[in-house]
Amino acid sequence: MVKYAQNELFSITDFTKQIGSVVGSIKEHSLEKIGILKNNKLEAVVISTDEYERLKALEDDVALAEHSSIYHAIQERKTTPLSEYVSMDEIAKKFDIDLEEL
Repeated sequence: MVKYAQNELFSITDFTKQIGSVVGSIKEHSLEKIGILKNNKLEAVVISTDEYERLKALEDDVALAEHSSIYHAIQERKTTPLSEYVSMDEIAKKFDIDLEEL
């Protein structure tokens, strides 16, 4: 869970009243993030566009790594001879699974 300093939390009312200065603080990096509270519950987080773009790039890198891993697994499996394949019926029997119940 992300921790927030007291000066990083704003009620929705206070945030709307101070939006200019709060967004300015985010833009100038004097604050990393702002948590917006509604009824004392965290509802949203405001971050800089630089941080958002960094997080999106990181997300894209993770997705690419995952896709690359899947691709390599598929390529490796293509070299498996058909004689080594195990049927679903054999697996179900091994693990005592009734395929009709699925």
